[in-house]
Amino acid sequence: MKTGSDKKGQSIMAREEVKLEDEGLKKEFGGLPVLPTRGVVVFPAFLTPLMVSDQRYARLIDEAVMAGRAIGLFSQKNEEEETVAPDGIYTVGTLGQVIKMLRFPDGSVRFLVQGLSRIRLKKFVKTEPYFTAEVEEIPERFEKTVEVEALVRNITDSVKKIVGLAPYLSEELQISALNTEDPGKLADLVANSLNLPVAQKQEVLETYDIRERLFKVHKILLKESEVLELSRKIQSEAASEMGKSQKEYILREQLKAIQKELGESDERTAEQEEFTKKIEAAKMPPVALEAAQKELERLSKMNPASAEYIVSRNYLDWLVVLPWSRSTTDVLDIKQAKKILDEDHFNLEKVKDRILEFLAVRKLKETLKGPILCFVGPPGVGKTSLGRSIARAMGRKFSRISLGGMHDEAEIRGHRRTYVGSLPGRIVQELRRSEANNPVFMLDEIDKVGQDFRGDPASALLEVLDPEQNNTFSDHYLDVPFDLSRVLFITTANYLDPIPGVLRDRMEVIELPGYTDLEKIAIAKKFLIPRELENHGLKPDQLEIKEEALKRIVRDYTREAGLRNLDRYLATLCRKAAKKVAAEEEKRIIVTGENLSDFLGAARYYPELSTRTSQMGVVPGLAWTPSGGEILFIEATKMRGKKNLTLTGNLGDVMRESAQAALSYLRSSAKKYGIPEDFFEHFDIHLHVPEGAIPKDGPSAGITMVTALASLFAELPVKPYLAMTGEITLRGLVLPIGGLKEKCMAAHRAGIKTVILPEQNKKDFEDMPLEIKKDVKFVFVSTIDEALEEAIDFPKDKPKKLPRVTVSTRKNGKTISARVPVAVKAK
Repeated sequence: MKTGSDKKGQSIMAREEVKLEDEGLKKEFGGLPVLPTRGVVVFPAFLTPLMVSDQRYARLIDEAVMAGRAIGLFSQKNEEEETVAPDGIYTVGTLGQVIKMLRFPDGSVRFLVQGLSRIRLKKFVKTEPYFTAEVEEIPERFEKTVEVEALVRNITDSVKKIVGLAPYLSEELQISALNTEDPGKLADLVANSLNLPVAQKQEVLETYDIRERLFKVHKILLKESEVLELSRKIQSEAASEMGKSQKEYILREQLKAIQKELGESDERTAEQEEFTKKIEAAKMPPVALEAAQKELERLSKMNPASAEYIVSRNYLDWLVVLPWSRSTTDVLDIKQAKKILDEDHFNLEKVKDRILEFLAVRKLKETLKGPILCFVGPPGVGKTSLGRSIARAMGRKFSRISLGGMHDEAEIRGHRRTYVGSLPGRIVQELRRSEANNPVFMLDEIDKVGQDFRGDPASALLEVLDPEQNNTFSDHYLDVPFDLSRVLFITTANYLDPIPGVLRDRMEVIELPGYTDLEKIAIAKKFLIPRELENHGLKPDQLEIKEEALKRIVRDYTREAGLRNLDRYLATLCRKAAKKVAAEEEKRIIVTGENLSDFLGAARYYPELSTRTSQMGVVPGLAWTPSGGEILFIEATKMRGKKNLTLTGNLGDVMRESAQAALSYLRSSAKKYGIPEDFFEHFDIHLHVPEGAIPKDGPSAGITMVTALASLFAELPVKPYLAMTGEITLRGLVLPIGGLKEKCMAAHRAGIKTVILPEQNKKDFEDMPLEIKKDVKFVFVSTIDEALEEAIDFPKDKPKKLPRVTVSTRKNGKTISARVPVAVKAK
């Protein structure tokens, strides 16, 4: 588009000026074609290039050119709209004449339009095929005053200033502004030339008063000038800083060359040389070596004052300090390793054998991958201390991570270096501390790993604990593989259920059951008492704890699978003794079974089997808990009612179903046990499991519930010092259960003499400690009938047959008679 000044110097217009006669304008006011413009405001007296791709508006341009008609140009309010509605355009626009038009192969039309005058849209006449509307011309009000003259001069000066600041403005704008005598056209000229938002240009277009329009344009020029000056200042400062950095770099390189000639070196060069030596000494694998050398090269080109320099330097520090090739030498003396394991831990033969087997194979084959062991057992049985003992026996370093409560995956894999303050994961950190790539690595409490929006640490452990994958373990911070295949990983857990199946499948599970009373006493004598005496500054001749006292502590003060409470009570005895020794009250303290309560207070546990099981409907059961086995009493009672079964004691769904199955079996076998078939029509049954604050669930109490109900109906107590466990079916079978060893140990601790177990659990009986086999009689049953015969002494003359009498009652005026057991009549 050619622009310039006409001979009178009034405005920038095309040399081909278009004139519209007054009569022609009035004729078109009634049905003027309207063209919505997107992102463009057309001002009067100026040429504006436009383009349309909508075929409706292409037709409008065609018809306007063919008829030589003017068109109305109105800007859209929303530039994003493809199809605009009548209310989507401004009501003030410009009357224009199409000067030239070009049609392109894609159907779009490009044309040049000459703005003529401001017009106001009054109403739309048609909307199809394009908008036509009734418009009116807006006359310009102009009164030449001193204020207008001052505004014109200020605008002219501002245009001169802003042309020098804005690269997109040419010198022609300044010349045109100087040669424009019409103040209104001057304001339109400036507004049309500046890069302003459509809304701001529209505001100028809608300002009819010349003085007010000049004032707005002058205000816009001042703001635009401030922005451009500030932008130039910022660019100048940035260029100056860049030039300064380049200058520093050149001088630093020259200084390096001078120092090289003098045989000297600066601190930065010395640091880089030190890194080079460390990289060579680390003996990294090829991938890590390449990453370290590349990072060192980047570091040498960085400004030491930059933040990225610190990040890169820290990364190199981690790479060079990790034990890529450093390892400890395994002690492969099997006898010596066994001696160390026996010194530190009593019993635990299965675990010790597994470690010795690993050492034996390692002795025969050096490239053996480290096993992934998982120690499962109740608290206090020595899982964590066993890991330290294994490390000592093998001559390896020991590292430990507690996974309890861990929720963030980055704790295992680390954070990426893009984060501020990022670090490698705990695995890599512990390897750095151990300074060896083959430590004994203990992941404690793996069953207590959590997960949230930050990731799932258990999933991150899949790679760590897989011997086929952990030779290329990738930490997010290092971003290079590290070989973990030589690490001996040991995990610990109280129970396996919370551990994901895919993770559990990667580990070799070794169960550590609780200790028997004799084992606890032996451990106390050999390990606990000497340690506590040393911790409290006592000598062996100042405190003596008799074996009777140890037995009482184990049975009356600590009913647990592990040793923690026993250790606490021993520590209490040591403190009491230390107080007396320090006060010179006594020189030698002897703790016996008789004076134990003087030191520890009253016993916490009392024998209750004889008192509780002497009643009908009460049977001891056996339960498994994460802390070992427990005794669980099942109580049953009856009352007059109608066939209702009430279950209390905070029971889970499975346990409730077991109770229902027990009652259903007895009802279906009523004749077999001499129970009238209508017995359940007259009584409600209530089954309760004490300690209601503790949730209980599982199917193994089924046989106990059947026995409790049979004892209730027969009014015969179960045999004393007897307990049982087993799942039942409606056909009278007894199915196997889990946690057998823990349950039997709990029965032994409680003084049980006879335990009824499912026949199918015989295979699990081999690992039972000899002490328990000696003190407890185990009876294996396959049916409910066998269990009841062993648990209840039914009368021998009529086995399992209850005496019955006839009972009569009146109901609704009728006499009802029934044969019921004597116990029912007594009620």
